[in-house]
Amino acid sequence: MRVKLILPALTEASSPYWRPIKYSLFPPLGLATLAAYLPADWEADLQDEHVETLCLDDAPDLVIIQVYITNAYRAYALADHYRARGAYVCLGGLHVTSLPDEAAPHADSIFLGPGEETFPAFLQDWRAGRARPRYVSGAGRTLAGIPPIRRELIKRERYLVPNSIVVTRGCPHHCDFCYKDAFFAGGKGFYTQTVDDALAEIGRLPGRHLYFLDDHLLGHTRFATGLFEGMRGMGRLFQGAATVDSILRDDGLLEKAARAGLRSLFVGFETLSPVNLKASNKPQNLGRDYGAAIRRLHDLGIMVNGSFVFGLDDDRPDVFERTVDWAVRQGLTTATFHIATPYPGTALFQRMEAENRLLHRRWNEYDTRTVVCRPGPHLTARQLKEGYDRAYRDFYSWTSISRASLVHDTLRHQLKHFAYAGGWKKFEPLWNFIIKSRHLDTMRPLLEAILSKVKGKAAPDSPEPTPPLASDSEMLLPLPVLQRP
Repeated sequence: MRVKLILPALTEASSPYWRPIKYSLFPPLGLATLAAYLPADWEADLQDEHVETLCLDDAPDLVIIQVYITNAYRAYALADHYRARGAYVCLGGLHVTSLPDEAAPHADSIFLGPGEETFPAFLQDWRAGRARPRYVSGAGRTLAGIPPIRRELIKRERYLVPNSIVVTRGCPHHCDFCYKDAFFAGGKGFYTQTVDDALAEIGRLPGRHLYFLDDHLLGHTRFATGLFEGMRGMGRLFQGAATVDSILRDDGLLEKAARAGLRSLFVGFETLSPVNLKASNKPQNLGRDYGAAIRRLHDLGIMVNGSFVFGLDDDRPDVFERTVDWAVRQGLTTATFHIATPYPGTALFQRMEAENRLLHRRWNEYDTRTVVCRPGPHLTARQLKEGYDRAYRDFYSWTSISRASLVHDTLRHQLKHFAYAGGWKKFEPLWNFIIKSRHLDTMRPLLEAILSKVKGKAAPDSPEPTPPLASDSEMLLPLPVLQRP
């Protein structure tokens, strides 16, 4: 039996002239996870169109395509192509879950929600000749006992960060702009692997560098405690994401993470406006001292990637300059800016639709870089787009990078900041050449060197009180996390 798993690319990522480094960062773990459920004697091929040209003249028996909003049209075209060639085609992912009736005509079976429960059921049905047109994830969600990810299907040399990993699923917060809210409807919204399973998966990964793609790595205190204690001594360097409130908690967890090798953290600040936070149903950021959270990370030698959203209703024309100036003064190493984008299935989409503010439904433009709905009363669409573009230019100017690096106390931390921020945004032609020449894997030692430890205030090796580890069942309980836009 021949199975093909496909991650379709955005148009810009598949251009023969330009491929931004961001599309060559992480392999498609979701598809590699599903592939682990395939029978051992089946032939499996995983293709990621971001890093390779798809072979479309083959004849697989089963085709599985992951769909998110900006690649939906490409995914549907591929699905139609393979159905015409006689393959059984499955579609799943965030966009399919949000708009199942749109996706269904292009597939033999569609999957709503996470697939660890539904995909094995489908395989059993399909082999028996009774596959259903729709599989919906329900209440039985768990990561306990799932098979190891089929990492041998991943073309490691084509990614800067092949050692990406996910040890939790979901988000129990319900931020209005959160795309995953609909994806996890009908069951647990946040659940984890067992510590032993997570450590075993980490142990399978070669090299030193890891990137946790979890929305909130610090979201379950007891799980994260066990994870970081188990990782200590492994010699790993890793990056992840967490919330402002978890950073400010004085429970010793962040120190454990730093000792285990945490060197960079994605933090969803989203907006400096309390009015916007309230309107976005994001109370977990309200009343939090962003500056204190940043200083705590810097004191531990952890770089900060701040996330911000422009175009919320309380934003005014000065929001771009104010946000960039604040981020530079705080010494953020990198920043990710987004134009507020109402994804189908979210409360924000429902509100924009009810207020007749959606400009169109061209999903390929719902990329957080394009204005797709009328902004609030204080901004025009043109001001929003121009301000967004200017924010990126200003934050990643050599002047801003230099100013932000000088916020740090030590020369080594300053140099680390300068190298990381400059290397990420100022040498894109060089990155493009490295990607095209298939030498991206040669850059990983440089990344690891930049992420090496700088002196911080939390490196003592003295023992500290440790909360008792949770049982496996306790580790599967939902706890709050922060979802990126």
